[in-house]
Amino acid sequence: FETYYPGRVSGGMRQRAAIARALAIEPDVLLMDEPFGALDAQNRRIMQNEVRRIWGETGRTIVFVTHSIEEAAAVGTTLVMLSARPARVRAEIRNDAQVDRRKLIDDLNTMIMEEVERQQGPGPLGG
Repeated sequence: FETYYPGRVSGGMRQRAAIARALAIEPDVLLMDEPFGALDAQNRRIMQNEVRRIWGETGRTIVFVTHSIEEAAAVGTTLVMLSARPARVRAEIRNDAQVDRRKLIDDLNTMIMEEVERQQGPGPLGG
């Protein structure tokens, strides 16, 4: 694909190229803000694995911003959950090989619901 213009390659290939450009300057920290939002599920999973691989090989700090709990659990080693505005750190959770990912996702969903209730008050059923 070296002769292809960017408009002729897939979103996954464009995303890989963007990550390669960012890593080429060897930054101490790589900020990725919703980098896979426009990708289909298959390419999203491939790119999540690629980010984990790059992190494992380089040891670089990657700040990965996402609104997807599943994506955070798949990619992150330390998850930081922010509250609604004004944003404050609500929780910092270690996500290593010992963590049960399903339970982690359930716990994060519970924290989100608690934050929503805190912001909006109890729902119509009094919950």
